[in-house]
Amino acid sequence: MRRGPALALALGCGLLVCTVFAQKPFREFPAWEYNNFPLPKDYQLPGEWTFARLMYPTTHFQIDWQSEAKRGYDWREGNTNWTIDYPRSDRHLALAIRRLTRIDARSVEQPINLETDDDVFNYPWLYAVEVGHWELTPTQIDKFREFLLRGGFFMCDDFHGNDEWNVFVMSMKKVFPDRPIIDIPDSDAILHTVYDLEERYQVPGMQFTQTHSICEKCPSDRWRGADGAGGDTPHWRGIYDDKGRLMVVICHNMDLGDSWENADEPTYPQRFSALGIRIGVNYLTYAFSH
Repeated sequence: MRRGPALALALGCGLLVCTVFAQKPFREFPAWEYNNFPLPKDYQLPGEWTFARLMYPTTHFQIDWQSEAKRGYDWREGNTNWTIDYPRSDRHLALAIRRLTRIDARSVEQPINLETDDDVFNYPWLYAVEVGHWELTPTQIDKFREFLLRGGFFMCDDFHGNDEWNVFVMSMKKVFPDRPIIDIPDSDAILHTVYDLEERYQVPGMQFTQTHSICEKCPSDRWRGADGAGGDTPHWRGIYDDKGRLMVVICHNMDLGDSWENADEPTYPQRFSALGIRIGVNYLTYAFSH
């Protein structure tokens, strides 16, 4: 082997090892839906990829019942909107990544608090759920922007209707005031990295098994006191950097987190979990390769 390639390989391996050991120790928080969820036997083993979940404060706007349900709770201690589907969703996607790709996924997730340290820079892929209820602080906004401009990739999911969209945009526009949010074109590489996602349809949450309604906030929901405006059309959107790389992918009017979380639930339709997992695989593979 030539000295140049051998040196590059050694440096690459060294950087990977340094990154793994620089990561903060595994930690769990109380969750909205789960407590004492069983830990995988290999949870202490590191991996090439860890599901990094963004912690965030809940918005002060009262847009639905969730806005009041956890008011007064400290988001830094868990049990608020950022913990919905956690940790079951995270661990199911990690298991799917292990089975469907060659990426060595860690079996457990890592919650990320942008205010306390720089741990986010140890992870190439960051995920947030229920971003229709987030409200990022100035400190979080600055570090989040830095993470993305340094090559980080962010995926957000599980928010519905116009009210939640407006709350999401309020923080996102502070991160990137001058970068537009656009629909991801069908030809974009992110839709073809592993699977050709030519057939994309609305992926509902677990509520589908009770309501039989694909959209979570439909126009017909108004009689229940919900804002149904804009909730019946799924959107695959994103924000690009100056070189045409997707930094942010936005899954609006979809609940991919539920599709991962309930992939082993017999009452939840397989076609929804199948698409949700394929989207997750594509987005993660894109983040690793672009």
